[in-house]
Amino acid sequence: MNFTTHPDFAPKQAAVRSLIENFDSGGEPIGEAVRNSIKVFDLDGIRVNIKSFKVPNLLNKIIYGYLRKSKARRSFEYADKLLQMGFGTPKPIAFAENRSAIGLLDSYYVSEQLDYDLMFRELTVNPDYPDFENILKQFAKFSFDLHEKGVEFIDNTSGNTLIKQTSPGHYDFYLVDLNRMNFGASMTLEKRLSNIAKLTNNRGVLEVIAREYARLSGESPEQLLASLIRYADGFLERFNRRRRIKQKLRFWKK
Repeated sequence: MNFTTHPDFAPKQAAVRSLIENFDSGGEPIGEAVRNSIKVFDLDGIRVNIKSFKVPNLLNKIIYGYLRKSKARRSFEYADKLLQMGFGTPKPIAFAENRSAIGLLDSYYVSEQLDYDLMFRELTVNPDYPDFENILKQFAKFSFDLHEKGVEFIDNTSGNTLIKQTSPGHYDFYLVDLNRMNFGASMTLEKRLSNIAKLTNNRGVLEVIAREYARLSGESPEQLLASLIRYADGFLERFNRRRRIKQKLRFWKK
């Protein structure tokens, strides 16, 4: 096992490793294990989140074993980088990789379990959520700051931003599922809006974000909103097309 612990958790290295080695038999599962499995464990009174990435196919075994960093390692490194840049994400604790002569087998990413108030997804289905508009304005500022610092969160979907209220009227945002990110990216306006549009095609949500992002960037709010709607509709169409193709493939496999 290739095992690396964050310096802040070095004294707990043996305990963290033991949790990973006993992943299958311990922990509290979170959600349904479709591709990857996530469980919560107790680490000397600290709740930690362990994500077990599925065993890759033969080609990806070789790629992640010899040519690219594993998803677990990238998640660990990107989380540390985000925190150093002042952006929220659950604190990274460790990552582990099991390998064979062929390449990567299973891998694990360990982080602190975050107690949050809502996922961004809640805002896309509940316009009556308390402080709805204020949360979205602050999220637009969070997104603008990410883009200004050249951070592209590729998997910027509605389930990958967690929101925590820290005081009345103030919210912090935490990114999760970090294995696909670009740092130092050239964030053109087109790329910025295309990135935000992955979150939702809900017009009410996009309108609030567009107005605030336009205020921060000096762009036209009407043009920003029109572009966001266009990108969001296109993203949803591509997503549904891919899902239909996958369903057909599953049918033929049966």
